[in-house]
Amino acid sequence: MQFFKDLSLSAVSAGFVAVLVGFTSSVAIVFQAAQSFHATPAEITSWMWALGLGMGLCSLLPSLVLRKPVMIAWSTPGAAVLATAGATGQFDMAQAVGAFVACAALITLVGLTGWFERVMNRIPAEIAAGLLAGVLARFGMDAFAAAQTALPLILVMLGVYLLSRRAAPRYAVVATLGAGIAYAALAGQMQWSSVTWELAVPQFTAPRFEWSAIVSLALPLFVVTMASQNLPGVAVIRASGYQLPVSRLITLTGVATLVLAPFGAFALNFSAITAAICMGPQAHADPSRRYTAAAACGVFYVLIGIFGAVVTGLLTAFPRELVVAIAGLALLGTIGAGLASALRDEGHREAALITFLVTLSGVVIAGIGSAFWGVVAGSVALFVQQYANSPTRQES
Repeated sequence: MQFFKDLSLSAVSAGFVAVLVGFTSSVAIVFQAAQSFHATPAEITSWMWALGLGMGLCSLLPSLVLRKPVMIAWSTPGAAVLATAGATGQFDMAQAVGAFVACAALITLVGLTGWFERVMNRIPAEIAAGLLAGVLARFGMDAFAAAQTALPLILVMLGVYLLSRRAAPRYAVVATLGAGIAYAALAGQMQWSSVTWELAVPQFTAPRFEWSAIVSLALPLFVVTMASQNLPGVAVIRASGYQLPVSRLITLTGVATLVLAPFGAFALNFSAITAAICMGPQAHADPSRRYTAAAACGVFYVLIGIFGAVVTGLLTAFPRELVVAIAGLALLGTIGAGLASALRDEGHREAALITFLVTLSGVVIAGIGSAFWGVVAGSVALFVQQYANSPTRQES
C-alpha cells in the first residue's frame, strides 16, 4: 500500500506532536464548557469520544483519499464561548446540544454554498502568510518564555534540537520530544496520577431547540468557528502550498458535527497551529508525503475517542513547559517561511506586516479573535494603499 511506503518516523512524530499540542493546550477549556452545562463525568467522557472520532476520521479519511494533509480540530474559541455562556446557568445539556446541531447546520450550509472559499480566494498570499506567521509566532515566543519556570528542561530540548537540526534534520523534532520526555520522567515531572484506565462510552442527549440557546450559543459558536478557526486554517493550507477542496471539507466538518452533536461534538473545523506542524518540512522533506503526518494525527485522535479517559490522562501527564517548548520548536521553520513569504513583495509588505502584528497581538473584539481582525486590518491597509496609488487617483 502506497501509504506505508510514504510513511516515516518523522511523519508519525509530527502527528503525535500535533495531537499533544492541540489536545493539551485546550482540553481544559472543553472540560469547562461541558461542566457549564452540568455535564456528568460520563457525559464529559462522551464529549471526548465524539470529538476524538470526529477530528480523527475527518483528518484521516480525506488525507488518505486526497493524498494531501487535511487537519481537523475542535473549535477552541468555540469552547470558550460555550463555557462563558453556559456559566450563566440558564442552559442545560439538551439545549446546548440543540445549539450544536444548529451551528453544524450553518457550517454545512456555508460549505455547500461555497461562499467562504470564494472570500478566501480574494485574500492576497502575502496577507495569508502574515496571518499564518502571526498565529504561530506566539507559540515560538512561549517556547522560550517557558525557560522562566523550567530552564533546565528548555535548555536540554533546545540543545538537542539544534544538534539534531545539524546532524539529522528530519528527526530533529522526534529527538527533541524524546529528550524532553526522558528529562521530565527522570526529574519526576510526569503527572502519572492523572491516568485512569477506562474506555469511553458514548452518551446520547436528545437535542432541544430554543431560540434563547440558538441566539446565545449557536450563532456565537458559528461566528467564532468560521472567523477564528476556519479562516486561519485555510490560510495555513494556502501558505503551505496545498490546494484542497475547502468547501467540500467544510461541508464534511458540518455533517460530522451534525451526526456527533448529540454525543458532545460541538464544532469541528480546520486546524491552524496543528496543521502547520503536519504540513511543514519537519513532517517530511517531500511535501507530497506529508499527508501521512495528518493521517497519523487522525489515528491518534481516534484512539483518544475510543480510549477516552486513558489517553486524556496520558497526554495531560506531560509538563506544560514540555508541550509549549515542543510546539514552538516544531513550528520555527513554518514561522520563518511565513514571515519570508509575507515580506517578499514590497507592494504588499506593509499590509502583510500589519496583518502579522494585529494577529500576534491576540486582541479580541466583539468576541472574535485576532486572526479575523488581522485579516481585516491588513485588507483595509492594502485597499487604502492600492486606492491611493491607482491611476485614476493619480490623474485627478
